Amino acid sequence: MPLPTAPDPLTEELRLTPTGRLWRLLAAAVVLALLLAGTVWGDDDEFPFGPFRMYSTRADPNAPVTSTRTVGLTEAGEEVRLSGGEVGLRRAEFEGQLPRIAEHPELLGLLADAFAEADPSAPDLVSVQVVQRRFELVEGRRTGDWTDRVLVEYVLPGTGS
Repeated sequence: MPLPTAPDPLTEELRLTPTGRLWRLLAAAVVLALLLAGTVWGDDDEFPFGPFRMYSTRADPNAPVTSTRTVGLTEAGEEVRLSGGEVGLRRAEFEGQLPRIAEHPELLGLLADAFAEADPSAPDLVSVQVVQRRFELVEGRRTGDWTDRVLVEYVLPGTGS
């Protein structure tokens, strides 16, 4: 007579209870409703239930393009780039902090300090500016016209400016 064998847990069929099935359907319905609502009314802040506008919309080919940069000014009036590798700053992170920097321009002094520390032989800076450049476009191509606007400026202490 063969010995009885225990059921194999790897091949045993498990069935979902009706209550478990109902909870899964409700959870799926809630997620789908959030995705639909986010797609219709959402914005970047609601991601992943809202779309990333930069991927889900198209820019007007005749609207100007804005580029934000941070520069230091030397005593001679020369611009020194203070973004990217020069000060270890990522553009998107910096642009996300613009409202805070506008309220506290002295934060720009930290960029000047980081620049001086990274390159001690560089010329001394007298101020730091956040500048937005607007490039004019026609049918998606640059016209060659652009304008600069200083959003925030911080004059470094002890520079005599």
